[in-house]
Amino acid sequence: MIVKTEDELDKLKAIGRICAQSLEAMAAALRPGITTQELDEIGAKVLADAGARSAPQVAYDFPGATCISVNEEVAHGIPGPRVIQPGDLVNLDVSAEKDGLFADMGASYAVAPVTKAIENLCRDGRKAMWTGIRAVQPGAPLADIGNAIGQFAAKNRYTLIRNLASHGIGYSLHDEPCEIPTWPDRSERRKISDGLVFTVEPFLSLGGRNAVEKDPNDEWTLVSEPRALTVQYEHTIVATKRGPIIVTLPG
Repeated sequence: MIVKTEDELDKLKAIGRICAQSLEAMAAALRPGITTQELDEIGAKVLADAGARSAPQVAYDFPGATCISVNEEVAHGIPGPRVIQPGDLVNLDVSAEKDGLFADMGASYAVAPVTKAIENLCRDGRKAMWTGIRAVQPGAPLADIGNAIGQFAAKNRYTLIRNLASHGIGYSLHDEPCEIPTWPDRSERRKISDGLVFTVEPFLSLGGRNAVEKDPNDEWTLVSEPRALTVQYEHTIVATKRGPIIVTLPG
């Protein structure tokens, strides 16, 4: 999607704030003993109270309002009876629609007590996302995002999941320009357009390189291959000549 009017931008910011508020409410409730289903219900209530709809449910009939991935799970974890334990690494991913426009955001949280390596992974996962966001500039190659994140990951001795990409968003959950690599990709030749709306969401890992199906009986949940703890941080942004506008900020 290319933002063309102030009304479109205002609607994007509105649904972005709702996603941020939903994720914040879930993160505040995250503690040992709570189930992923209970966390999902908290996020779903925030969306419903704001008049928004869960994007994965609208777009894909996903069996949850949000995606919650724990430890070995990289993405698209289904909320359910799993009980959060001390030391768990939990990714919360909230995407939603209101007034015809979509926003998407995610963050990973370490449930204390955790090792220093996991603390660093969470810290650096957030840094990797912001490294990619800082590379956004209209007219610049989209590949600049993946190149910047790739340099950060290599410098700090991490790997990147290379088959879970950023994506365009706006009038659909996965809008043009479709997949945007958050890793170095020499085949990526497109340019960033002024007003382009998309996510920046690197998956920073302690060794994982691809995401694969966790269980043949579960068409959604993905784990890393090789198995390794992985974090994901995500914002929806609008590329402008004044710099990227972060849509998914609490207000």
